[in-house]
Amino acid sequence: MKTAQEIRVGNVIMHGKDPMVVLRTEYQRGGRGSSTVRMKLKSLIANFGTEVVFRADDKMDQVILDKKECTYSYFADPMYVCMDTEFNQYEVEATNMGDALNYLEDGMELEVVFYNEKAISVELPTSVVREITWTEPAVKGDTSGKVLKPAKIATGMEVPVPLFVSQGDKIEIDTRTGEYRKRV
Repeated sequence: MKTAQEIRVGNVIMHGKDPMVVLRTEYQRGGRGSSTVRMKLKSLIANFGTEVVFRADDKMDQVILDKKECTYSYFADPMYVCMDTEFNQYEVEATNMGDALNYLEDGMELEVVFYNEKAISVELPTSVVREITWTEPAVKGDTSGKVLKPAKIATGMEVPVPLFVSQGDKIEIDTRTGEYRKRV
């Protein structure tokens, strides 16, 4: 059991019947020693979000989720199928994939997250390398400050890139923010 003020972003807690991941915490010190913690939570199973205010000394259960290294195999509507090294297949619902769909590629290494032995979501590596399938040519002389242009990768996701990046280049993308990191 942890108190509300010990919970950090990324922790998973039980709130009601659902395991909820903490997206944001905000500690507020009140008058006469009463402090509160405002948390923005997202359900791992039902995929809904909520904001809750706890007293700083409220106790809550922290949930430890199991993770397994897997490889993305294929899409069988509405499930994404991943396989581990022992050839066990795990199905993750399309609604629980979130932003991972923007970076998903056949044979990609990822982690499948389990709750009560059921695959509920996936975690991607912090960065991925993808090839640019389309981008506009750079305009000469347009270099005042940090100038970015739109570029598309194979999944259809648009990433703002610097002017020197061209079609066919491979770039590294931060999967947490969706931002360009560097040309590879």
